[in-house]
Amino acid sequence: MAHKAGFVNIIGNPNVGKSTLMNAFVGERLSIITSKAQTTRHRILGIVSGDEFQMIFSDTPGIIKPAYELQSNMMEFVKAAFDDADVLVYMVELGERDLKDEAFFVRITNSTIPVLLLLNKIDLGNEDRLNEAVGYWQEKVPNAEVIGISATQNFGVKQVFQRLLELLPESPAYYPKDQLTDKPERFFVNEKVREKILLQYKKEIPYAVEIDTEEFFEEEDIIRIRSIIMVERETQKGILIGHKGNALKWVGIEARKDLEKFFGKHIHIELVVKVNKNWRNDAKQLRRFGYQN
Repeated sequence: MAHKAGFVNIIGNPNVGKSTLMNAFVGERLSIITSKAQTTRHRILGIVSGDEFQMIFSDTPGIIKPAYELQSNMMEFVKAAFDDADVLVYMVELGERDLKDEAFFVRITNSTIPVLLLLNKIDLGNEDRLNEAVGYWQEKVPNAEVIGISATQNFGVKQVFQRLLELLPESPAYYPKDQLTDKPERFFVNEKVREKILLQYKKEIPYAVEIDTEEFFEEEDIIRIRSIIMVERETQKGILIGHKGNALKWVGIEARKDLEKFFGKHIHIELVVKVNKNWRNDAKQLRRFGYQN
């Protein structure tokens, strides 16, 4: 049997379940998941390898109209997902009717590569709603195969994986067979800390935050980490730390729990909050944090 390999790039509006689906495919929690929009900021690869195949999944930020430079850079990751895709996965949820950027939608409908339109969260509807939605999207995106799934319930995920495998081109593997992702260890530390901030804080705090892991020292039984939490204003720093440091302590404890599961070792993590004014609109800072190609 010929070896197959290729890039399966997943796009869609915010909160449609892209990260949940990729994590289900990969079998690891590579992409963080919260109920807040813009949880995914980077393009994250998850690599699944078998004896005769390698499937490289790409989770991208949700499609939005950019309001500042950081969001513009996030949308560049989505644009890049069109360029190297062997199969494009366009995710919508039951009841959804449009994409937030018409230019992306035009690219999808004019795509010359296979397109799977996954109708997610079908467990929240009934058969009539599902049939109506399938008919709507088949008409709107005639070049796509429309498949109903529930990523959280793992319904239809195996069937979609098998269909993607059928659509992959013949190719040697792009990555070593034991490699799970293209991101370094510090990236996942940053993401786990940011996930806890998204869960703990409201309003502008989660969106004004960036994490920079300055130290990552791995010993036989423990990993020692020091991460800087960047905010844009002094008032945000005070809110993030909380009364007697209790809010920040919660973030550290919850991040440590997840990191110990992820790395399989004891974790000691130190979190420090610093003000980095206007970093979301600073091209130099955005390059430093990996938002520009």
